[in-house]
Amino acid sequence: MKKTNTAVSAALLSMVCVQGGASIAKQLFPSIGAIGTSTLRIGLSAILLTAINRPKWRTFTRIQWKYCALYGLGIAAMNLIFYMAIQRIPLGLGVTVEFIGPLFLALSLSRKWIDVLWALLACAGILCIVPWQSNDVDLFGLFLAFLAGLFWALYIVMGGKVAAVMPGKDAVTTGMLFATAIVVPFAIWDGAVFNLTPLLFLKGLGVAVLSSALPFSLDLVALKRLPAKTFSILTSLQPAFAAFSGLIFLSENLTALQWVSIGCVIAASIGATTFGKNT
Repeated sequence: MKKTNTAVSAALLSMVCVQGGASIAKQLFPSIGAIGTSTLRIGLSAILLTAINRPKWRTFTRIQWKYCALYGLGIAAMNLIFYMAIQRIPLGLGVTVEFIGPLFLALSLSRKWIDVLWALLACAGILCIVPWQSNDVDLFGLFLAFLAGLFWALYIVMGGKVAAVMPGKDAVTTGMLFATAIVVPFAIWDGAVFNLTPLLFLKGLGVAVLSSALPFSLDLVALKRLPAKTFSILTSLQPAFAAFSGLIFLSENLTALQWVSIGCVIAASIGATTFGKNT
């Protein structure tokens, strides 16, 4: 019970950090763009984690390197594509559509009908929150959010695998270094990151700590103690955190129906957490 409570607390704190960091990150987009911001976030996180954790790479096995590389791919693609999505659509909407990836993962891993019920409830909330009838919705932005969700699912799967074969701090540090190697070429190609100033760098450092270094470490704590399907449905709280963060920091308002939809997603998370402890 104590381990389960610790895992749930770690997952919730991770979500608070991620969405607060995303609100700060979105404020950097006009200056250094989504790609530059994502690269700054991942790169600085990798530097911080390496300095703090100092992994013993010489002791890594072949399977550990393999899992870290795939874990890093999930981190890189999930973050880069998601930032490109929320550059076009509101933060709360982007996170909600992105959650389709973990939701599909939860459905595919489920073996009890009650888990399917919670997943379907979350799915109903997601379908309602998307303003399908609106002409001003950026469809490409929605597609990018969905694509980011697929890599979010990869991140969850590989996070569970890598946490099972090595210490979490070594895994997240090495994964972030792989992610940095993946995103840097995109940043050089984009060029906007070269507009960086000392003030923007400090904001980027805050994004790195809140959105990557701290939450990814917390996620591994949760993934080590929770089944992947339970963790996946639990993260359906992300849209709620994102919507509140967007409202408070970015003045991004949602409709009444969209708030009700978020309530459906929260109900699914509570149900999965309450009834999925022994799964």
